[in-house]
Amino acid sequence: MALSMTHQIGALAGTPVPLETGNTNSTETTATVCAASAWKSPASSLRCKVQKTDAVDFSPSPPMSPCRSPVLGSTRGDLSVACRAFATEVEALPARGVEYSRGSAQDKKGEGVPVYVMMPLDSVTMNNTVNRRKAMNASLQALKSAGVEGIMMDVWWGLVEREAAGSYNWGGYAELLEMAKKHGLKVQAVMSFHQCGGNVGDSVTIPLPKWVGEEINKDPDLAYTDQWGRRNCEYLSLGCDTIPVLKGRTPVQCYADFMRAFRDNFKHLLGDTIVEIQVGMGPAGELRYPSYPEQNGIWRFPGIGAFQCYDKYMLSSLKAAAEVAGKSKWGSTGPTDAGEYNKWPEDTPFFRKEGGGWNSSYGEFFLGWYSQMLLDHGDRILMSAKSIFENSGVKISVKIAGIHWHYGTRSHAPELTAGYYNTRFRDGYLPIAQMLARHGAIFNFTCIEMRDHEQPQDALCAPEKLVKQVALATQKAKVPLAGENALPRYDGCAHEQILQTSSLNFDGNSGGSEMCAFTYLRMNPQLFQADNWSRFVGFVKKMKEGKGANKCREQVEREAEHFVHITEPSMHEAAVALMR
Repeated sequence: MALSMTHQIGALAGTPVPLETGNTNSTETTATVCAASAWKSPASSLRCKVQKTDAVDFSPSPPMSPCRSPVLGSTRGDLSVACRAFATEVEALPARGVEYSRGSAQDKKGEGVPVYVMMPLDSVTMNNTVNRRKAMNASLQALKSAGVEGIMMDVWWGLVEREAAGSYNWGGYAELLEMAKKHGLKVQAVMSFHQCGGNVGDSVTIPLPKWVGEEINKDPDLAYTDQWGRRNCEYLSLGCDTIPVLKGRTPVQCYADFMRAFRDNFKHLLGDTIVEIQVGMGPAGELRYPSYPEQNGIWRFPGIGAFQCYDKYMLSSLKAAAEVAGKSKWGSTGPTDAGEYNKWPEDTPFFRKEGGGWNSSYGEFFLGWYSQMLLDHGDRILMSAKSIFENSGVKISVKIAGIHWHYGTRSHAPELTAGYYNTRFRDGYLPIAQMLARHGAIFNFTCIEMRDHEQPQDALCAPEKLVKQVALATQKAKVPLAGENALPRYDGCAHEQILQTSSLNFDGNSGGSEMCAFTYLRMNPQLFQADNWSRFVGFVKKMKEGKGANKCREQVEREAEHFVHITEPSMHEAAVALMR
């Protein structure tokens, strides 16, 4: 018996899903959710207050961050049977989805936002092969039939250059990219120079290359370090960016050589299938410090995190900056009164609103240096990326973390420890946008799906206000803005929020612009459940319509509902063909 698409995608994502029984009316059949891919629950002392709204009651209701949506409903029998045949015979079937013209949402206004779907983290195995080829093939065909523009995939440094410096194995990625091309899907390729494992949604572990790990063992200061001496090996410390600490090469040179090898190996796909290169610049691929590591329970939402500037390379830079500023005594260490990972701002002398060190002369010096080091890191890598991919037809992007907790405080402590010098009195996102603009890069931002009232109000979370601030900064810097959802969401409420946010319609005025792209997190078993899939297909249709469609809401809803149904015939035909 062939596995259903849900089961095949479950195997692909490392998530066991029980087989469905013959009783399609049962409400007890559910998929098993891999707990590792969800946020950890906040501390038991945290009280989450959720405000009720008068908006339409979508089903299911959205979760409060950082909780994950529960598994929703069971799969209809007809769709399940169709998916089984579809997954088994897809290689022999022609594509039957609705074709879209590519267009360019970055260059045209009001013509919709293309949707990409993030692939499973383990799409390529540790043996450099495509994970579960048949399931992958079936899922790509389904995404194409839904009108998705393309996919986003992590290209792991720890897989490709694992065994030896300068020795690259592109095997699994070559096959996966050819599969995407076959189905007419565009690709956003992420140069993932970070470790997979220990962050939100990390269901697998992919360490840094073995030879890099060996160098860290010889020199532990290559890893980010907090004030208690705890090392973090998710990503190499940016303090050693320009020092030849990796077998005669600097980290930035290693990143550049990797990108150059990728370009040379896949030059025949650049600009056509591969349309974007997202350059990883920190933990989780984001331009930030690893200030809130979940691994081993070090940090729990909504803690303020901790500064990561205590390896010898960072301290050497801090000392030099202090001497230049004529304050040599400030260069011996970072703040010693900033609390620990799970404190709240008012628990610490450095971050408290009244008389906090963050707003002192010392605080301004330290935070200015700490954030500038991050900007310089991004500038160095983007300079290399721009040179390598120039005239190749691909766009360059950088992901910035959506750190929305304690946003309502004066100090914005979690943003400060992550390297974003954003406070009530200072815009920390405009300098980032301006740096990206200098290189013609896209500003990719997360937490697009979140609403303020869904979040813990005790922690003064404000994702909507944060997104608005970022959007205004990108508009001022004239840099394209793209988005992602931070947590898996399948409900209509989240989709409506994404639609609203991607229109960049703040205070009734967006200047006619929209986000240049949106990447949906992520392809997994839950996405292919019947109700979730229906909502997703309708959502993609609405995103493609854009705000320039000049249609009333009722017409858009009707067309979206119709579009959901026209993705099913190919599945039904495949099911009939298999049962003959």
